Amino acid sequence: MLVEEAMSTDVVTVDVDANLHEAVERMLRERVGSAVVEDDGPTGIVTETDVLMAGYRAERPFADIAVAKAMSSPLVTVDPTTTVRTAAEKMREERVKKLPVAENFELVGILTTADVVANQSELLQEAGSFARERGTWSMD
Repeated sequence: MLVEEAMSTDVVTVDVDANLHEAVERMLRERVGSAVVEDDGPTGIVTETDVLMAGYRAERPFADIAVAKAMSSPLVTVDPTTTVRTAAEKMREERVKKLPVAENFELVGILTTADVVANQSELLQEAGSFARERGTWSMD
């Protein structure tokens, strides 16, 4: 299964010049746990954890904290034609739960751990199919 088959295309974004209050407002309104930060293309991501950490460290209102100061950067992305298995391995290696999907530096979607879990049964079926096909391969 490819990332483009499992990802969400409704990606919440915020401008790099936004403050955390604006980012949190968007995230709450859209009921998501992150927003991709854009500055002439995707440049970072601000997650619930980033917001909490920034608020705790700054001890100031979210409206006084720039998204650019709180976001995770550089942005770890994946291509839409990458397999979900490879993307999941990248998420584990990079220790991220959300993986923006970019094609030619253009944001086209986002893959989350929830997307991977939601497609688990299909991924297992696909793996079983490959294993069965491998048994019929010949070296001739």
